[in-house]
Amino acid sequence: MLSDPKITAFLPTCKPKLSKQFYKNILGLQLVSEDEYALEFVWNGTSLRITIVDNFTPHPFTVLGFKIDNIAEQIKSLSDKSVEFKKYNHFDQDELGIWTSPTNAKIAWFRDPDGNLLSLTEYPHQNI
Repeated sequence: MLSDPKITAFLPTCKPKLSKQFYKNILGLQLVSEDEYALEFVWNGTSLRITIVDNFTPHPFTVLGFKIDNIAEQIKSLSDKSVEFKKYNHFDQDELGIWTSPTNAKIAWFRDPDGNLLSLTEYPHQNI
């Protein structure tokens, strides 16, 4: 039984050099291993394994999200590093690309070098 698991998230990449630069230098995750099969990063006790594949089609939905504080500050910081935040016609987003959900969580989306859709979410403090 998985009573106290340590979670590892997995994402694919066809562009390991760009992924390494993005997750390490842009997002600031700690690279802990690298070989011909994958890059492995850690943050806050969670592992992210970027598996090297020959090809794949990115999903249209979010595959990895980050719970953060001060989403506007984080967006500005990432935008300064050339991260582009997605704007959708079906969400009422502000000028930074932030959508406020019915639960008052603030969410913004961006893609990694392979097109994997990632998100930042600032939850109302009472819901964290």
